[in-house]
Amino acid sequence: MDKAIIAGVTPIGVDLEKGKTYFFCTCGRSSNQPFCDGGHKGTSFTPLQFKVEENAKKFLCTCKCSSNQPFCDGSHNQLNKDQIGS
Repeated sequence: MDKAIIAGVTPIGVDLEKGKTYFFCTCGRSSNQPFCDGGHKGTSFTPLQFKVEENAKKFLCTCKCSSNQPFCDGSHNQLNKDQIGS
């Protein structure tokens, strides 16, 4: 299995629309973080499809370590400098 790339060490705040379908990047390779741009092609990753139940600003994970993906759960605070950039 491939390993996700840490795309960032802080979450990205995005305004999400009720009922709209989003595709969250799970591999860290997308140049359109936190959303998928197809950069996972050739890996074992697939984007995470999600919707929200109301219009809201949410903070989406960029470290790819959150146990509540696509949403940030603070896991980036537990990364050590050896993990960043890998």
